[in-house]
Amino acid sequence: MNLRDKVIVITGAASGIGAALAQRFAAEQPAAIVLSDLPAQAAALEAVAAGVREAQQDKIKVLIQPADVGVEAQVQALTEAALQAFGRIDLFCSNAGIIRDGDEHAPDSDWQLNFQIHVMAHVYAARAAVPAMKQAGGGYLLNTASAAGLITSLPSATYAVSKHAAIALAEYLAIQHGDDNIKVSVLCPQAVATPMIEGRSGSKAAANDGVMSPAELAETVVAGLDKESFLILPHTDVLGYFQRKAADYDRWIGGMRRFAKRLGIR
Repeated sequence: MNLRDKVIVITGAASGIGAALAQRFAAEQPAAIVLSDLPAQAAALEAVAAGVREAQQDKIKVLIQPADVGVEAQVQALTEAALQAFGRIDLFCSNAGIIRDGDEHAPDSDWQLNFQIHVMAHVYAARAAVPAMKQAGGGYLLNTASAAGLITSLPSATYAVSKHAAIALAEYLAIQHGDDNIKVSVLCPQAVATPMIEGRSGSKAAANDGVMSPAELAETVVAGLDKESFLILPHTDVLGYFQRKAADYDRWIGGMRRFAKRLGIR
């Protein structure tokens, strides 16, 4: 996908990966960018929008539409605001995420919150955006998941399981809507230098292959969208890990147990 003259929606845009995507996408001269995050992040969204406008000398239209992506009505309202303002959505980046680590004994509320933000938010985005994309002749969904959805998260079942589900959903959407010219990519990074990983008990495992800056990650996303790759893997070692896991699951599980023990997170 060439981003020039496109209308782009980004959730989780107030900081971290979402803010970096907004800045990097803006350099490709899209027609408009719609920035969304929780209502409490309105000031941060304004700062991101101001940065985009300043960097691009007000050549790009920027709309701020706060939304809680865990609430379907708010995702619908976000989509409708973008369509009303710009007439179409070419790329919907369902990017918002949270950290609520836990094992099988974590409270149901933590499990539910992980699934609401990491899975149902993508469902809501597809429900809202795909019909309009089909009517327009095509579109693109970029869903942020995690390498944890391919190779697990050692300290967190709640995170890993919900991210596995996010990838499964993206697979389904790519298969079901490909003939309608709806492209799908799923972004699966390891450690990225965002507030989400600060102080997290499992960060040392995720950071084993290095901590990438959000700006570096955004570059890989633009390249992945240009190639229309289903899997966008900013950390290149992840593909090898995933392939070795699939080739010998039992060996992989044994190796991960030893790795977790060595890091002191098992």
